Amino acid sequence: MSTEASAQTALPGEAVRISDQAWETLQGAYDLQVHVAPDVIARRIDDLDLAKEFLARGLRGFVLKSHYFPTAERAQVVTKAVPGIRAFGAIALNHSIGGLNPVAVELAGRSGCKIVWMPTVDAANETAGRPGGSNKKLPFWAQIQLDLAATGLNPPPMTVIDDSGNLTPTANACLELIRKHDMILATGHLGRREIAALVRAAQDMKLRKVIVTHAEFPSQSLTAEEQLELAGMGAFIEHCFTTMHTGKAPWEEVLNSIRVTGPERCILSTDLGQTINPPVAEGFAMFSQRLLDDGFSVQQIRRMTVENPTGLVE
Repeated sequence: MSTEASAQTALPGEAVRISDQAWETLQGAYDLQVHVAPDVIARRIDDLDLAKEFLARGLRGFVLKSHYFPTAERAQVVTKAVPGIRAFGAIALNHSIGGLNPVAVELAGRSGCKIVWMPTVDAANETAGRPGGSNKKLPFWAQIQLDLAATGLNPPPMTVIDDSGNLTPTANACLELIRKHDMILATGHLGRREIAALVRAAQDMKLRKVIVTHAEFPSQSLTAEEQLELAGMGAFIEHCFTTMHTGKAPWEEVLNSIRVTGPERCILSTDLGQTINPPVAEGFAMFSQRLLDDGFSVQQIRRMTVENPTGLVE
């Protein structure tokens, strides 16, 4: 492995040095959110080649995220095809699988899905990709949503709470099944009021594994104080490289939030796989390098890239 490599940062034309120390923080790491082919959206790499990329760099594995399809079967094939790598499947509760669908959650558990994301692209809180919604820095999946709406395939967006702020019976049923199969509950693209209700209900139900999905993403945009409160209820706070790399949130805000919450309750993911963004492993190392440059220790970063994610998926 070379001592350092160049990659693109969020600022076009600006190079960043990736040190051996940054790669050291990722030895044995898991990335709990990657978007790779095959998919209905163009991706820069497929899951088998990603597994080989991770193996070459000393990373341990990843969770395959699709906004539209369960990925457990794919993950099992990847794990068998690339010895030394563990790939895990997941499911996002969007309209493509019936939304907040207890049958889908039950079958996801039986098939070995590791993460259940609450609605993402079809969440009522998520306006990107919706006719009349936000059109700033749209994610790639937004065009899929707009295309579906244009053909008349535009069911109502979903929420997990009622008018009183309590979880709906269907959302409760999904949580019960997540607990039954010891899967990870992730908050998806829900809004802050929904996230608080969901994490509180998970705490009451004694769900062991809860992740607040990309806390700084525009549709969540949780403050450091809100993140700390959610962590106090037992959730892990996820910070995703693409959110800052694409300018959707300032690095300084994220670094401060990690310090406020503490590495003990944070995980670092990339959310990478898009054609215009860096390779996944390289982006992960760029993330680590940014934290090293800001004064975080190797051990603190490994807590967020290796120890905490391993405790969730293994």
